[in-house]
Amino acid sequence: MEFDRKPKPDDRSDNVEKLQEMVHNTIENMEKAEATMEFSDSHDQEEHIKAKNERRREAIDGMREEIKDEAADQQNQDF
Repeated sequence: MEFDRKPKPDDRSDNVEKLQEMVHNTIENMEKAEATMEFSDSHDQEEHIKAKNERRREAIDGMREEIKDEAADQQNQDF
């Protein structure tokens, strides 16, 4: 039996919403990590959490740039 394998069309219509949800979830994870840090008795664990949250901040910056790009693309497609 032969299957006709066509790629699915690129549906980017909800990318902005997905990226916004990712930003929201990442911020929640940062807040949880900071709350955990308050109860940490290990300097190494605190440093690990701080480093991870810094990487999360960088990721959020990238996601926000991508949100701007996606929103601009959507707006351009509407015209």
